[in-house]
Amino acid sequence: MGVVILLVMAAGVALMLTRKLPTAFALALLAVAIAFLAGAPFTGKNSVLDTVLQEGAPALAATMIAIILGSWLGKLLDETGIAGTLVRKIVEFGGDRPTVVALGVLAVSALVGTVTGSAPAAMLAGIIGIPAMIAVGVPKVTAAGTVLMGIAVGIPFELPLWQFFSTALELPIPTVRGFMVKLFPFALAAALAFVVVETRRRGTEHAWSLKAVDSPGSSGAKPRSRRAELGDAPWYALLAPAVPLVLALGFELAIIPSLLAGVLYALVTTTRPGGMNKRLLRTLYGGFEVAAPPLVLFISIGILLAAVKLPGAVDALEPLVKAVSPHNPVVFVLVFTLLVPLCLYRGPLNVFGLGAGIAGVLIATGIYPAVAVLGMATSYNQVFGVADPTSTQTVWSAQYAGVSPQQVMVRTLPYVWAVALGGLCVTAATYL
Repeated sequence: MGVVILLVMAAGVALMLTRKLPTAFALALLAVAIAFLAGAPFTGKNSVLDTVLQEGAPALAATMIAIILGSWLGKLLDETGIAGTLVRKIVEFGGDRPTVVALGVLAVSALVGTVTGSAPAAMLAGIIGIPAMIAVGVPKVTAAGTVLMGIAVGIPFELPLWQFFSTALELPIPTVRGFMVKLFPFALAAALAFVVVETRRRGTEHAWSLKAVDSPGSSGAKPRSRRAELGDAPWYALLAPAVPLVLALGFELAIIPSLLAGVLYALVTTTRPGGMNKRLLRTLYGGFEVAAPPLVLFISIGILLAAVKLPGAVDALEPLVKAVSPHNPVVFVLVFTLLVPLCLYRGPLNVFGLGAGIAGVLIATGIYPAVAVLGMATSYNQVFGVADPTSTQTVWSAQYAGVSPQQVMVRTLPYVWAVALGGLCVTAATYL
């Protein structure tokens, strides 16, 4: 029966790869199929309806709340001009030096990446950052890749992601935080190397420029302040993206209160008291729109995790998984480094797809300790978040820069592959 379950999983991957079904729907159907194949009853204990669907759907509720709050804060950063101001300040500081401008946009992208992920993070940093880089001569592919590599630097400190791995792998937040801190230097080194190497190796390409800002008196209108002209946020408001991170990492405050504090700080430092109510509701509703796709996906991931943890599924898959799972640390690193491409194109090692189910199997069967699975999953996520041509942030960044997602994948993959190698080495040395 274990072989049949694996074949069904392979069919699920095919459905996602060929886009016959959206990932969330494919994962839910896959979970129900696994449950029936594992001999689960229709209702009752360890059943399809009561365990897989009823208990699985809200299993990642804490993660979903964190996603909503992160999206809410992201909308505030956009509407209040905090993100745009950060990018403009960097561009002004960099002048016409391509590498300096790119490094500045990389830094802003990393900061935004700690707040929210996916396309919203790319847009917050890239709407101004990508044309600014191209205007000073950064090649288009490098400009798109810089934003993505910057977001990847922030991923180890993305609080909703901490909550996801904590809940999905049943690990305490301090354990997740501890590994993420270890992963961060690899992500930072790879991002810096990408910017420095690619901007210099490819030379400068002047293709387009930012739309010029009209001078204050050009239309005969009354001159406005520079802040009003450009929409700059106050300098102290620019600390808003760092507030949740400082509270969660520095003071070890819980994730949801930390994100709420960031929301309140961004609101209070940019909005007059009379407008707070409207802005709160408007950005909250906008945050729900942004969060809707990942919320549906996390519901399906919870259902899939519940299915692969059923006793029948564990008994069926355990001997097969044990037979192919390396335990020697060196072999572990070699094998899982070679398998890195399987997290691309919504492949079987994508943690926001079937990879979540595989992680659940590895833990439920006792093949690897949960913290080792955390190391594998987070290492692969660094690759998926940058180089996967089907991920929304990659697609948006590439299209906005005027190149294809596949071009971005080819250019960034060697760098993020190295990040995954570093994460896997830390995992093997520490937890095996």
